[in-house]
Amino acid sequence: MSAHSMLAFDVGAESGRAMLGTLAGGRLSIAELHRFPNGMLNIHGRWHWNLFRLFEEMKRGLQACAAEKAALPESLAVDTWGVDFSLLAKDGSFLGLPLAYRDPHTEGAMEAFFEIVPRERVYALTGIQFMQFNSLFQLFALKRARSPQLAAATDLLFMPDSFHYLFTGEKKTDFTFATTSQLFNPVKKAWEGELFDGLDIGEEIMQPVVDPGTPIGVLGGPIAAEAGIDPIPVIAAATHDTGSAVAAVPADGSGWAYISSGTWSLMGVEAPEPVINDRALALGFTNEGGVDGTIRFLKNIMGLWLLQQCRKAWAAEKEYGYDELMEMARAAEPFRAFVDPDFGGFLNPPDMPAAIGDFCTTTGQRAPDTEAAFTRVILESLALRYRATLEQLLAAGTGPIDRIHVIGGGSQNRLLCQFTANATGRRVIAGPVEATAIGNLLVQAMALGHIGSLAELRAVVARSFEPEHYEPAETGRWNEAYERFKKIVGKGD
Repeated sequence: MSAHSMLAFDVGAESGRAMLGTLAGGRLSIAELHRFPNGMLNIHGRWHWNLFRLFEEMKRGLQACAAEKAALPESLAVDTWGVDFSLLAKDGSFLGLPLAYRDPHTEGAMEAFFEIVPRERVYALTGIQFMQFNSLFQLFALKRARSPQLAAATDLLFMPDSFHYLFTGEKKTDFTFATTSQLFNPVKKAWEGELFDGLDIGEEIMQPVVDPGTPIGVLGGPIAAEAGIDPIPVIAAATHDTGSAVAAVPADGSGWAYISSGTWSLMGVEAPEPVINDRALALGFTNEGGVDGTIRFLKNIMGLWLLQQCRKAWAAEKEYGYDELMEMARAAEPFRAFVDPDFGGFLNPPDMPAAIGDFCTTTGQRAPDTEAAFTRVILESLALRYRATLEQLLAAGTGPIDRIHVIGGGSQNRLLCQFTANATGRRVIAGPVEATAIGNLLVQAMALGHIGSLAELRAVVARSFEPEHYEPAETGRWNEAYERFKKIVGKGD
């Protein structure tokens, strides 16, 4: 029985990991070789990503992989969070560290750009949900600030492109990432010139767009020698982390939705083509590229970020483990208060518990006063936001939805998964936890010819990882809570 190994670098806003995957006998096994922290770096009041430290961590992952001599990889690929980018000078050098999407430099940029290209036109061209930190508005913010880096730039590389460039010297962007930028037309499958005209930036700054599963180049010789492995192909898998995660949903047939649950919650369905119309615009849905020409018709929801930031604030007094917080929340008062997870004040406040408390007070609710109460408020509010998004998906004409696949780190949160089943009245199928890395690895396997189709890829996932199932309960109480939630969310706007 032949075995094939691939290496995935899966980098999120909180942490990154090097994952070795081995495909044998129609099953995938994975092993974490190296995990490293990530986080925004504040330099003179501006939030950046430390690109070069992350790359050094990836090289350590390569060295750890070389130590696994029994399973040296046939290829590697990188996936990351969306929208952020690096700028390159004419000589190929990086023009500083990339800005982070939570940096406030984009405040007001979206509204100002709509004076040049109207909101409805931008959506018609891109089908992308409006968020102030989309790449389009980041570029506009740099342009209106007369950024010297932008003025000197000859190339824009999104975050995974930047790492692939460091590995190979080649510059490409994959379809799953290009579509998230709000600079790409998913119908024409090309960068949208009308938007670059509006930005007054030359379209030549962008890179050729390739399909997920396209080889980009070969791992540079010096880097391979430093790591102690032979040069191997570097592949543009699904470089947007949600693109990789959705590819790894262990579903078959139709009638399912997904929630890629982590710092963000991405909830939607898989569509054969973009859904760009007035109803999708009004409901705030986005059309992002998927594997094998599919479209991720979804909504971005501020996910477990709220809890992550509360936990960070509480660490000054006590460091709570997530399991401990879940047990505390399980015993806390239900439906005490609700928040809108997508409230703008939660994007990057200096004190998340205070921001949540202020929201509750402003909307006439009893603010949570213990860590357990805060945790329960966040989880219940997320589950009810999923209910609202489910109803919007149905209203958008996506067809019946009878089950929800929860993938990613949030699939480990049993309390949230049960709340999601209760709130939506749908069976929840949770797992795999490492969906993003798994999708990355198996798209590489497709590129190498070891898997023939997206359906076969998902069958491998289903055989390899056992999911957990959650059935709806207490639906009457949750229906009542949902009616309250809708009124509270409206007050907080």
